[in-house]
Amino acid sequence: MRRSNKKLWTVYIVRCANGSLYTGITNDLAGRIADHNAGRGAKYTAAFGPVALAWKKRKRDRSSASKLEAALKKLTRPEKEALISRPNARFSKL
Repeated sequence: MRRSNKKLWTVYIVRCANGSLYTGITNDLAGRIADHNAGRGAKYTAAFGPVALAWKKRKRDRSSASKLEAALKKLTRPEKEALISRPNARFSKL
């Protein structure tokens, strides 16, 4: 039996209009990006949107997605930029 995409969680990084990066998780990536760009959801992206997807990784459950999100939020900006530019690279902090 195949899993529905709605049950998978996505950890994502978006680039805001001011060049900053925002990290989050969702089980509906297209809907979440639309929410960010409509000014709904996170106050940060409402203030600095519109946003463009820069990086994403799917996880099987919310717990593992939340753990990855927390690890990403601890990365420095240069580390996040390296991850975005080399999506298949492995980082010791992740």
